[in-house]
Amino acid sequence: MSQTLRALAEFTAARLIGDGEIEIAGVASIASAQPGDLVFVQEAKHLAEALASRASAIIAGEFAVSSPSAKPLLITAQPRLAFARAAVLLYPPKTYPAEIHGTAVVHPSAKVAPSASINAHAVVEANAIIGERTHIGAGCCIGEGVVIGDDCDLYPRVVIYAGTTLGLRVIVHAGAVLGSDGFGFVRDEVFGRYQKFPQIGQLVIGDYVEIGANCTIDSGALDKTVIGGGTKLDNMVHIGHNTSVGANVVIAAQTGISGSCEIADSAIIGGQVGIGDHAKIEAGVILGSGSGVLSHKVVRGKGVVFWGRPARPLSQYLKEV
Repeated sequence: MSQTLRALAEFTAARLIGDGEIEIAGVASIASAQPGDLVFVQEAKHLAEALASRASAIIAGEFAVSSPSAKPLLITAQPRLAFARAAVLLYPPKTYPAEIHGTAVVHPSAKVAPSASINAHAVVEANAIIGERTHIGAGCCIGEGVVIGDDCDLYPRVVIYAGTTLGLRVIVHAGAVLGSDGFGFVRDEVFGRYQKFPQIGQLVIGDYVEIGANCTIDSGALDKTVIGGGTKLDNMVHIGHNTSVGANVVIAAQTGISGSCEIADSAIIGGQVGIGDHAKIEAGVILGSGSGVLSHKVVRGKGVVFWGRPARPLSQYLKEV
């Protein structure tokens, strides 16, 4: 959906320099930009390349103000963020018709908002609640008593077990399994067999969370597993039972988090990180890809990068290597 540059400036709270009536039809990389595209420059060293591109306009920082430019500019302190926000206006989210497909199976006791959309072969079990404008993709299975808030988007074949709650504007990508039993067993020391420990808790997912494809998040054993608002999970992330993940945490692909861990707000966890049970990751900690955190370990240091197995501050890790 094309927009004038002036409209994009207002939407992103950027300062406009140049012709605000230019029509912008899309966003692009500097290398692939065509007339009608908007590009961004995060650092001054890439500005000349952007100016020489075919893009119609550039989002940049204050460093671009004094440059001799024939292209209109949007000036902002966070060019990449403004670029992402502009893309929301240029590529509005897909909307779905408010209907329940004829092949979907919805229990009579389920409460489905009139504006919700349920696609083919989805199953919604007893007493589930589906919020306004929420989309349930093909083949999804929504368990008994599950609560899904407004404006959520579930891609095909998502499975949500009973006792799970999703907040507002949650996105769940294909194949994710939410609220399954945790890995909890008690060994019989006499016979060597394992007895399943009760897995009767809940999973609570906050507002604006995005969960990648094929993620698995266990419900609590006796209490709750909690995913805080604004947190983003990449594909194939596993979170064990009773774990608490704070707000605005990002976790990259193939990370495994054991049960009863605490991950505080704004932590950043790289790909293929392993975290042992009862570990605590404090606010703002950064765990580099492939790091390992031992059970019951407390990792603290806001903005500090940790690396290695076991994880330690990057400066210490590099010195040892």
